[in-house]
Amino acid sequence: MKTVWLAILILSSVALIAVLLRQRMSWTWVRNFNIHFVLAAAVLYVLNFSGLIPNIYIPLNPVTIGTVVVLGVPGIALIAGVQYFIV
Repeated sequence: MKTVWLAILILSSVALIAVLLRQRMSWTWVRNFNIHFVLAAAVLYVLNFSGLIPNIYIPLNPVTIGTVVVLGVPGIALIAGVQYFIV
């Protein structure tokens, strides 16, 4: 059964790469996402080490950076709230 799932994963990954390589619009999307990803990581890094949010450290990992990329500034507030109230 694991072999079947691995084959499906490989086939779908190859199909996704083929679609990305064929369509020019997808390259623009990938480039914009990468730019936003780097900027979100830079903002989180500055917030962590500048002390603007006291007593809260937001780890730099794909989940937190992705949340900030998708949600923007409210994403930073969401992560800070989770850190403050839950963790």
